[in-house]
Amino acid sequence: MHLWCPTNGRPGAAVADLPKLGDVISRLDLRGAALSSLDARALRTTLPRAEFDVEAALATVRPICEQVHHGGVEALLELGEKFDRVRPTSLRVPAAVIAAALDQLDPAVRAALEESIRRARTVHEDQRRIDTTTQVVPGGTVTERWVPVDRVGLYVPGGVAVYPSSVVMNVVPAQVAGVGSLAVTSPPQATNTGVFAGYPHPTILAACALLGVDEVFAAGGAQAIAMFAYGAADADGTVVCEPVTLVTGPGNIYVAAAKRLLKGLIGIDAEAGPTEIAILADDSADAELVAADLISQAEHDDLAASVLVTDSTDLADRVVAALERRSALTKHTVRVNTALGGRQSGIVLVDGLDEGIRVVDAYGAEHLEIQTRDASAVAARIRNAGAIFVGDYAPVSLGDYAAGSNHVLPTGGCACHSSGLSVQSFLRGIHVVDYSRDALADVADVVVTLANAEDLPAHGEAVTARFPTAQ
Repeated sequence: MHLWCPTNGRPGAAVADLPKLGDVISRLDLRGAALSSLDARALRTTLPRAEFDVEAALATVRPICEQVHHGGVEALLELGEKFDRVRPTSLRVPAAVIAAALDQLDPAVRAALEESIRRARTVHEDQRRIDTTTQVVPGGTVTERWVPVDRVGLYVPGGVAVYPSSVVMNVVPAQVAGVGSLAVTSPPQATNTGVFAGYPHPTILAACALLGVDEVFAAGGAQAIAMFAYGAADADGTVVCEPVTLVTGPGNIYVAAAKRLLKGLIGIDAEAGPTEIAILADDSADAELVAADLISQAEHDDLAASVLVTDSTDLADRVVAALERRSALTKHTVRVNTALGGRQSGIVLVDGLDEGIRVVDAYGAEHLEIQTRDASAVAARIRNAGAIFVGDYAPVSLGDYAAGSNHVLPTGGCACHSSGLSVQSFLRGIHVVDYSRDALADVADVVVTLANAEDLPAHGEAVTARFPTAQ
């Protein structure tokens, strides 16, 4: 078990309640002067956070992307064999294989996916933007027009776990936004057999079928992002995957690094890091529910972060006891205990609710649960979170699958400046300026004056040239 020490490389942290050997999760005491002595930046660096060095991964990712750039389909097949331990039969998944995945899907899973899709559409359809025209002066208008991107590539992870829900969360807002061309990619699975051998997990393929997506590729990791950025052709020049303009979807550190490397050539939604849950709780919270929710995120992977912020030492003790008992009984015990015991997870003790709000706002969690008295009022005070889950009956797992909200959310504290995936992610606002001769003449002096103030006289001359008789 990796013991996270709050003072190791974290300026201003309090030396208190250090984990003992065998503790399932560490504690950080920010009561009293420990919190008041920290400014916002110091507090952010003091709180538990996973090590996730995207910059360091660029050296690994760069040659992979170059290989795809120059090698096309053959390079992608070779990289699939190298990293996913299986060579896809073809890069693009045949329509018959996608159809077979839906035909063979467990009826209960199909019904659950259909309900997830229905709820996601309900929420995302209310995010539609409308064009707005503003009359600035008589004869002068500015219209903001919302236009979907032309083509998007949607990445769906498929490593430690399988995520058909991520198909839903990526595809639905893109479709509602009106994107005309979209493609999904997911790693080929070495454990697949029969017709699905060498292709993404059949449940992912089935989700694509339910959403009407027929362009699906068997590629994962950095090479998949490169495929979307550069496109991919066969040796004879036949294009198998056209380049996209935007890539969305979470992935591992190599996916994030490829997004960083290729940003500019493509648009990206975010550089997603390990998943996070923070829970703000007081002594009214149910320790069993808190523990269950912390474990629910810890089972994602070894770097998943589970953080409890509370002013109740009694609750903290009861949560630790529940974590120890529940983690021993859950399916992915080793993974859960590794995540809970890592430096990215912990229990943060504070003096009161106001201090707790300050801490969770500094943390900027991907998922934030509020389990306090008057949870709705507390949630309204939160400024930084990817998504907020209010009260005992809104666990993060509801948002993962069936709340209707989107689960592709900012991580690593990025919620202080970024939003989760939405219809807006796939739209561009274009200002359309329409001025009559009289409206331009009325403001010509303003333009000329400001142009001259910036020593750009040709800017002003572009206006006066339209009124030669006035010169």
